[in-house]
Amino acid sequence: MSVDVIILAAGQGSRMKSDKPKVLHPIGGKPMVQHVIDSARGLESARLHLVIGHGADQVRAALGGQVLNFAVQAEQLGTGHAVAQAMDAVDRNGISLVLYGDVPLTRTETLQQLLRIAQQGHLGLLTVELADPAGYGRIIRDDLGAVVAIVEHKDATVTQRAVREVNTGILALPSRLLADWLPQLSSNNVQGEYYLTDVIAMAAAEGVRIEAIQPEHEQEVQGVNNRQQQSELERWYQRREAEWLMAEGVTLLDPSRVDVRGSLSAGRDVVIDINCVFEGVVRLGHGVEIGPNCSIRNASIGDGTVIKANSVIEDARVDAGCDIGPFARLRPGTELAKGAKIGNFVETKKARIGEGSKVNHLSYIGDAEVGEAVNVGAGTITCNYDGVNKFRTEIGDGAFIGSNSALVAPVKIGAGSTVGAGSTITKDVEAQQLSVARGKQRNLDNWQRPVKQKD
Repeated sequence: MSVDVIILAAGQGSRMKSDKPKVLHPIGGKPMVQHVIDSARGLESARLHLVIGHGADQVRAALGGQVLNFAVQAEQLGTGHAVAQAMDAVDRNGISLVLYGDVPLTRTETLQQLLRIAQQGHLGLLTVELADPAGYGRIIRDDLGAVVAIVEHKDATVTQRAVREVNTGILALPSRLLADWLPQLSSNNVQGEYYLTDVIAMAAAEGVRIEAIQPEHEQEVQGVNNRQQQSELERWYQRREAEWLMAEGVTLLDPSRVDVRGSLSAGRDVVIDINCVFEGVVRLGHGVEIGPNCSIRNASIGDGTVIKANSVIEDARVDAGCDIGPFARLRPGTELAKGAKIGNFVETKKARIGEGSKVNHLSYIGDAEVGEAVNVGAGTITCNYDGVNKFRTEIGDGAFIGSNSALVAPVKIGAGSTVGAGSTITKDVEAQQLSVARGKQRNLDNWQRPVKQKD
């Protein structure tokens, strides 16, 4: 049976105090609505409909390239009205599942439970019990415990407001029933809106069975309306990621001070120190050690590599047994072969550093091919940019580059050659040659140092 997932993402989110649509604010490094889309993608035979309104162009642009049917809610007249905007594209013989772009962390497993209820011709409703239910629609049950209605907080009586079981807004039901009931909704309420929740009373009146289930965790159905709630959900998400990593055998020296903003996979005996941030897709091999305050984005780190404190790695590939940092920066396009070393205050970009090569101190290596067992002295830079174009530097196996050298690209340094300290190299150096390119030293006798003049 086909499944039409209707995701409501048209609201402004004024309490976020932002020019960005609320559903595009991130949790765990990606927009809230993308979390919802990803959970829905896990459902078999699901077609996704996104109802957009406020900031529609921004939402379309952010979600570009995905298979989504966009429906526009020009006026925000309530959840029932929003769902109605997508109904023309819904298969009446299938199941409809209604989700919310600002409720990002509902698990696919929870949604599957709702679909199983709807596939039997019933209405599946996701509810939750809260210690403080203020602001939420209350679940009203009859004397036998059956759900018969949902009353919004502003419309509820004092007795009804004492109910702790609340509506999450997430429900699944046969699409033909939803299509029949939506035109019957009324805006005769305090808000003057068309509430989707009114279909619960319609279902009860027509004898349609309503089955309420609850999520494994309250945070699965927690919505985000302001920055504080976003922060709370972010912390819960990060704690869940930390617990998963530790269950996989990763040592986190402080689980509350590691952030995963994407996908992180790790081998055995990985150790991660405090205040580390992982973004995009990051893969850590066995025995990797990461010091405090490191940022790693879209990178693969080989077995046994040690990354020391305060290092930044982005769009890079690091082989086994490398030594990086502290205070190193590997920019996009960097590749380190086995056993390479990048030391403190070294920056690399579009550079391949060969096996066993060392760039230990205060250097910049960009647009470069560095062979095996090369030693690059402190203060060395590859001058790869003429103000308009980029050029490459090639350094052969076993070369030795003296400290404070400038290699002006395009240039080739041959295998086994030596560049004397303080040289500015503008021409190719052949293999096994010594190249020294610096001003001649002069030592002057009887030179008097300047003295401070009296006022």
